[in-house]
Amino acid sequence: MTLRLHLGTYANNGGAGLHPLRLSPDGVWVLGKGNAKALNASFGTYSDRHDLYYFVDEQADGALSVLRYDGDDWEAMARVSTGGAEPCYVALDHDQRCLAVANYGSGSIALFPLDDRTGVPIGPAAVRGNIGSGPVADRQDGPHAHCVCFDRNRRWLYHVDLGTDQIIAHPFDAASGFTGKPAVAFQAPPGSGPRHVVFHPILPLALLASELASTLTVLRASGAKWSSAQVVSALPAGFDGHSLAGHVSLNSAGDRVYVTNRGHDSVAVFAWDTVGTLRPMQHVPSGGASPRTFVLLEAERRLVLANEQGCNVTTFAVQADGTLSLLDGNVAAPGAVFLMVAS
Repeated sequence: MTLRLHLGTYANNGGAGLHPLRLSPDGVWVLGKGNAKALNASFGTYSDRHDLYYFVDEQADGALSVLRYDGDDWEAMARVSTGGAEPCYVALDHDQRCLAVANYGSGSIALFPLDDRTGVPIGPAAVRGNIGSGPVADRQDGPHAHCVCFDRNRRWLYHVDLGTDQIIAHPFDAASGFTGKPAVAFQAPPGSGPRHVVFHPILPLALLASELASTLTVLRASGAKWSSAQVVSALPAGFDGHSLAGHVSLNSAGDRVYVTNRGHDSVAVFAWDTVGTLRPMQHVPSGGASPRTFVLLEAERRLVLANEQGCNVTTFAVQADGTLSLLDGNVAAPGAVFLMVAS
C-alpha cells in the first residue's frame, strides 16, 4: 500500500488547495495537484466512524468543509459555518458524535453534534466566546481561541485561548453538548500565548505549547483544574532572537516530545520520563523557514514537516533514541501549512 499524506495550503502564500503527497517506491515524496474543495486547510481531522474528513477554511468567513476521499478524489459532503472568524483547529470527541472548532479571529469555540447516519454536522453550532486580553498588544488585543480538545474521561471540552493566556474547561456530554458554565482550568503566565494542548497517552498529564513564550508546560489535572508541574523553553539555551512555538506532538509511548520553533526554524526533541519530567535532547534545523505542522510516522521511522514560509516539505529520519536527522529531497510546496495521514 502506498503511503499517502494530505497537505493543506494557504492561498495567500501560493497554495492551490489540498494536495496529495505520496511516497514513491524509491522513497521520494511526490506532490500531486491541489484540490480547491478544501482551500486554506490549516487544520483537519478524520472520523473513521463516518469515513469523513473535516477541514477548517481559516481564510474564509468561518467555514468548515466536510469531505470524503476515495483514494483519488474528494467528494464534498457539506460546508457549514463555524459561527466565528478564522477557524484554525478542529477536534472530534472520543465517540465521534460531536465536533468542536476553535475560531481564532473571533476568539470563540463552536460545538456541533454529528448526524449519527451521515457524520455531517447538525447546525447551527453552539458557540461560546470569551472575554479578556493580554499584555502583547499586537497578538493579545482580545480572545483568540487556538485549540479545542476533549478530555479522555468525556467530561470536558478544553478551550485554549492565546489572547487571554487561559485554558477554559467547558462541561460537556456527547448527548447534550455543553452542560454547564465554563471555568478557567489554567491561567498561563501573562503574555505566554497558549497555543496547543496534547494529552499524555498513559500518564494523567497534558502538555501545553505556548506560542509567544516558546515554552512547554507539563500540566497535572485535578478535576477540571490544571496545575503547572514543569516549564521548559522550546528554544536552545542562549538563543535571544524572535521565535514562536508551533506544533507539538508525542510519540505513541509518550516518552518523546516534538515541537516546532518558527523563527529559530528548528524542531526541538524532548524526552518525557515516567514521572512526567521533560529533558531536552536536540534542536535540529527544520530545512525551511517557519516550520508549522508535522506528522510522525512511527512505523516508517520518519517525521514529515510543512515549512510555511519556506514553502516546502522536509523529511527527517527518526533515530532509535527519538532524535532526528534531516534527509535529502525536500519537496517544493507553496503555501504549505498542514499535514495529516491519509486514511
